[in-house]
Amino acid sequence: MDDTGLRLQRVRALHRLSQRELARRSGVSNATISLIEHQRTSPSVGMLKRILDAVPISMSDFFALDVGAEHRVFFRHDELTEIAHGPITYRQVGRDLKHHRLQILHERYRPGADTGRSPLSHDSHEGGVIISGRLEVTVGGDTETLGPGDAFLFDSRVPHRFRNPGREDVVVVTACTPPSF
Repeated sequence: MDDTGLRLQRVRALHRLSQRELARRSGVSNATISLIEHQRTSPSVGMLKRILDAVPISMSDFFALDVGAEHRVFFRHDELTEIAHGPITYRQVGRDLKHHRLQILHERYRPGADTGRSPLSHDSHEGGVIISGRLEVTVGGDTETLGPGDAFLFDSRVPHRFRNPGREDVVVVTACTPPSF
């Protein structure tokens, strides 16, 4: 079951923020914050990132609130931590990235899925390799549609967006340093 709403309530309480204050800081409506916390809607990745940036807390810390530091080296496919689900899923290698400067994600974009109308930007660098499907990647004013084996690498402070324009799922493996979620 999705516990995004419960986690958001906990984060707000830890930072002594009302729903209204979090809404004001993040630019997301108070009604939307309430719907998320009551598990009546799931935020897009972009919206959740905007909300968490207002606290501030990274997505990886948000989804690992109750988990201590890991010293693991190897992870089986069913041990990856799902940090976002829906039309786009992000499965992260490891849970707690506080002691790591690199974040590795296995991402899946369903047909038509995108990271949102507003481009993302964060203080890191990221790159990825398309495993299957075709992914439209926009960085600044440049847009390319990439297929299996194609790759990207850029400064994440430049506004960017990812979109699946096709009819099949896109699978991509990405790395980000320092972790952005």
